Amino acid sequence: MKVVVAKSYKKDQIIDLINSFEENGKTLWNKRNKIKIFNVGSEEWNVKSFKVPHLINKLVYRYFRKSKARRSFEHAQNLLKMKVLTPKPIAFIEKFNPIGLGNSFYVSENLHYDFTFNELFDKNYPDRENILDQFTVFTFELHEKGIHHFDHSRGNTLIIAKENNQYDFYLIDLNRMKFEDMDYDIRIKNFDRLSLTNDMIAIISKKYAALIHEDEQKVHKQITEVCEKFATNRARNKKLKKKFGF
Repeated sequence: MKVVVAKSYKKDQIIDLINSFEENGKTLWNKRNKIKIFNVGSEEWNVKSFKVPHLINKLVYRYFRKSKARRSFEHAQNLLKMKVLTPKPIAFIEKFNPIGLGNSFYVSENLHYDFTFNELFDKNYPDRENILDQFTVFTFELHEKGIHHFDHSRGNTLIIAKENNQYDFYLIDLNRMKFEDMDYDIRIKNFDRLSLTNDMIAIISKKYAALIHEDEQKVHKQITEVCEKFATNRARNKKLKKKFGF
């Protein structure tokens, strides 16, 4: 078992927690992956247990590619160095068997947030347009810093309200991320997983066009296109999975 711990934390404490993962903790999510909350001393930790990979990926993650847990931990460290908010990384754990990678875990600080981007699909949500504007600035700053978050989706930004109608945005679900220069097309496509409604696109495209000094109508049209394409592809994939029993 490989255990990598951030400074100020003890490896033995992490190992004890992982060894009791199934028996203890409060389950927050239990679908493809499992997420549990643990009270550890005066802190509250969020522990994500990744689904055990299939045979080929067991080998891939053992010998050729970093595990999702390791990438989550390292990406979180990089984000904080780049002054982008994300829950504080604490550790990652990889368990290996004779074939390759088995269970893996990412441990981070549990963040008490006010709402997620999901809530903004309600047109009557308080201060909605201002929040969308600030979220657009947040996304623009990610792009400017070369942070390509492939899972920049509606559930993966946690938001904390501050004074004077200001908001902090925290990135989560960090394993699918690349640090690279982002050209215009990559930036526009990065909005597709947000599944924006027409009125949200109008607000976001206006703000983003101003930030990148581009024609508003052009940006509006292209964000609409990538969102529609993503929605079409997702609906088709769901239909195929249902048809073939996946």
